[in-house]
Amino acid sequence: MKREITVLDQNTIDKIAAGEVVERPSSVVKELVENAMDAGATAVTVEIKDGGKSLIRITDNGSGIETDQVRMAFLRHATSKIEKVEDLEHISSLGFRGEALSSIAAVSQVEVITKTASAMSGCRYIIEGGVEKGLEEIGAPEGTTFLVRNLFFNTPARSKFLKTDTTEAGYISSLMEQMALAHPEISFKYIQNGQVKLHTSGNYSRKDVIYHIYGREITRELLELHCENEFMTLEGFVGKPTLSRGNRNFENYSVNGRYVKDKIITRAIEDAYKGFLMQHKFPFAVLQIRMEGNDLDVNVHPAKMEVRFSRGQDVYDTIFHGIQNALRQQEMIPEVELEKRKEMPPKKEPVSRGSLPEPFEARHRKSMALQEQTSRQAPVVNAYRNGRTDSRTVREQNSYSTPEKDSPVAAGALRSAGTVPDLETVVSAETVPAAKTHSSVEAAPAAKDFSEKNVSTAASEKPRQMELFEQPLLSAQARSRHRLIGQVFDTYWLVEYEEHFYIIDQHAAHEKILYEQLVKAYREQKVISQYISPPIVVSLNLQEIDVLKEHEKLFTEFGF
Repeated sequence: MKREITVLDQNTIDKIAAGEVVERPSSVVKELVENAMDAGATAVTVEIKDGGKSLIRITDNGSGIETDQVRMAFLRHATSKIEKVEDLEHISSLGFRGEALSSIAAVSQVEVITKTASAMSGCRYIIEGGVEKGLEEIGAPEGTTFLVRNLFFNTPARSKFLKTDTTEAGYISSLMEQMALAHPEISFKYIQNGQVKLHTSGNYSRKDVIYHIYGREITRELLELHCENEFMTLEGFVGKPTLSRGNRNFENYSVNGRYVKDKIITRAIEDAYKGFLMQHKFPFAVLQIRMEGNDLDVNVHPAKMEVRFSRGQDVYDTIFHGIQNALRQQEMIPEVELEKRKEMPPKKEPVSRGSLPEPFEARHRKSMALQEQTSRQAPVVNAYRNGRTDSRTVREQNSYSTPEKDSPVAAGALRSAGTVPDLETVVSAETVPAAKTHSSVEAAPAAKDFSEKNVSTAASEKPRQMELFEQPLLSAQARSRHRLIGQVFDTYWLVEYEEHFYIIDQHAAHEKILYEQLVKAYREQKVISQYISPPIVVSLNLQEIDVLKEHEKLFTEFGF
């Protein structure tokens, strides 16, 4: 069926356009914070609730909006950043399209309170779903406050694609970190559900911002970078090779103060670290790139996250060589201070630890042996003194109390027994024949039986290997067809398998085994954990903290 071509109404147009600009709550925060910076703000506060779905409040101390221009600010393509097409060739502001406010107002309930420095009072303007609800005069400080409530309240199809509150808050946290790193001259305050997550001082020190976000451990492993040529300036910090991640979350860069994602910049950073990092590891970098507007095209996408360079190869070369020079000028091997060699004391004869007990144990044994010898030998001594010595009496007493000849404990006990006469002077060796103790005689058969039982049990049992996985990684046939032919740098295994040659990272293989062990224990609910002393302290950024909180139950089930 043939359908006629019609012109869409303004409400539909606004909602379609809003889909390009407002993708999620973080998109709203990005557009409004950029407007605040374009207004000359030196302090910006961002507050969100429920991941930005129910409330986003952004307050700045910028120049504000005149009362008679507030309505116009929410019209599509209304902007104060450019006036004619030629202005697109040298854009110096973060915003310029005039689409942000109209797009945000089309899919949410917006309230704005603003005042300029010259005005006696401010104004309050409310617009919901693109429909104006009111404009009134109000007392307000200089600057602008935007309150965005119930995002996508009139477009349920869009809201159902939003992720959890924690995930959406994580996107905003990451955005605020990028904004703060790109603009150390501005004080940013980020509040999430009533808790301050980030607060920078705005003292122009990018290193201080890095410290606020990433902590002391990372900050002290940085290399400062600064280079410039005839068309661009590159400055910032790069991390030593010890700072690496398994993803690109540590790669931060901005172009003319605009946080972007660009393949040329990313490739230049990672190529500069080749030879310094292991494979599948990514470096730490916080870079600021500045160039003339005519060498840069930011009008690629309404979200303004993509840029095009007119001299892409020169941009690559500048970043690549700048990072390479910073890495090669620094000694990457950590310094280790060695103490002066001390004179070694005279070498003593080695003493077997097995034959000498610990001091406290020796004293205890000595005391116990002395008491035992005293109590058991007293009848013999008394009988001898009374002239009633009996060979049977002496033999019975001696059979229980006479220690082994070479026993150091017994010898020590007898030597220290000052009040007990020496047995050799009391009873001669001829009178008291040597006799085995009852305990020795009785224990011998039991020990023999026990030993034979253990030997027979051990011989009957076949060696077993703990099953680390539900299914073996290599079948019996595969195990017989591979051969370990060597090891390189104590890190890589060289394996020959049929017609192929493999280089295996043994540390990665070990990590895989540990991972499979942990997963298997989790599935069988046999996770065993214990406290580490001292504990390992891990520094997390805002986004990682949000992920930890979101999956806290899962981490707990894994034993953490």
